[in-house]
Amino acid sequence: MDRDAVLAGLKAYEGELIDIRHDLHRHPETCYEEIRTSGVVQEKLTAWGIPFEAGIAGTGVVATITGKRPSQGTNARRAIGLRADMDALNMVETNRFGHASTIPGKMHGCGHDGHTTMLLGAARYLTENPDFTGTVHCIFQPAEEGGAGGKKMIDEGLFERFPCDAVYSLHNKPGLDLGKFITRKGPQLACADSWTVIFRGTGGHGGAPEKSTDTTIPLAHFILSLQAIIGRNVPGLDSAVLSIGIIKAGSSHNVIPAEIEVTGTSRCHRPEIRDLLETRLRQVAHHAAGMSNCTAEVLYERGYPPVVNAPRETDTAIAAISALVGADNVDGDSPPINAADDIAYMLEKRPGCNVMIGNGKGPQFKNNHMPDYDFNDEIIVLGAAYWVSLAHQELNPAL
Repeated sequence: MDRDAVLAGLKAYEGELIDIRHDLHRHPETCYEEIRTSGVVQEKLTAWGIPFEAGIAGTGVVATITGKRPSQGTNARRAIGLRADMDALNMVETNRFGHASTIPGKMHGCGHDGHTTMLLGAARYLTENPDFTGTVHCIFQPAEEGGAGGKKMIDEGLFERFPCDAVYSLHNKPGLDLGKFITRKGPQLACADSWTVIFRGTGGHGGAPEKSTDTTIPLAHFILSLQAIIGRNVPGLDSAVLSIGIIKAGSSHNVIPAEIEVTGTSRCHRPEIRDLLETRLRQVAHHAAGMSNCTAEVLYERGYPPVVNAPRETDTAIAAISALVGADNVDGDSPPINAADDIAYMLEKRPGCNVMIGNGKGPQFKNNHMPDYDFNDEIIVLGAAYWVSLAHQELNPAL
């Protein structure tokens, strides 16, 4: 791959790509409602002469690009998938720049507008420069933010309709310098489970607690004991998180609530730790309730599995990054992260690798899911170039 030629080719339409990204940011669409976003993707693919199929998992789109280089061994039959998520978040944006969200209560707070744009740029370049053998499937996925759109695409025959020997994804990372990439072999991102515990007692008058069973006592014990699960049950070299996000209780300052509901999330990277967290959380809830003659109902829902990168494909991704920005700019053994991503479902079905690209440092680059977050336009060309480099690394390994 001619690195300078790829960057120059993508740079030639950088302005158009930025316009696309800003348009998507102004019109965020959430879980399975990405009708306009999917339409923009289809419009651009059509304009650039790229064949695609739409309507997978509702709004999902898969574009297929076939290389023109003469076959070399098995490469002519090899196919890879490059996946970008399209959906936004249900949150209020506080940015005041020109491309801020125009949809109340919805925002591209995780950079999926940028991910979609980078893959569109790569699809255009690979179509105009099909100097590879084999096939590239560009997967534009809906509903990553809690809707398991990746799983739905699989359930609707993604890999049967578009066979892939490997699948890859790319996500921006605020706080990581521009031009830097990180990844790792094995577990990289965490599972994302949710749970709710409902403590029930009799409730009663705040001035006569001795006449009631007080649900606030087991709640207090539960909150404190929850963190002891991590500190005293999870091995020190494993990463795990138990966090509370919602507590619902009470109707008056002088009434002890008869019911308290507490909801949170569990994050870890190994199946054994996942089982441990669920088991101990249930035990702690029931024991805390029993000490105060209350009861506990525990609802535990397993969400996205951990993202586990395959060794060969991770080496391939690292080689592609190194060819683009140099080996010094990729950390191929970065620590696991407790965020989650439903690319995990695709990586359960096909070997592959998820990579994080630096979104930049500084106060202007907020963390994902913050109301003043924005994707950095300066990495659009670089991210698209990574996809191109990866396609060459996978499909032209001898070059």
